[in-house]
Amino acid sequence: MSVQTNGRRITRADLEAAFQHVVGEGEKTVQRSAPPAAVMAGAAVLVVITLAFLAGKRRGRKRSSVVEIRRL
Repeated sequence: MSVQTNGRRITRADLEAAFQHVVGEGEKTVQRSAPPAAVMAGAAVLVVITLAFLAGKRRGRKRSSVVEIRRL
């Protein structure tokens, strides 16, 4: 991005305006991509919790014994 100064000095206000323009574009990009990223992170957490639950359930089934009580 080239800036023409027309022979005048670059002031602090000019620099601040240029930085604000650049930072503002970055913030807009982050705000646009934040909702899809949050959904993907939530889905990943849900998958991990589900896999941990199923693995624990299977392990519990393998390690527990079945006791059968009969009345005589």
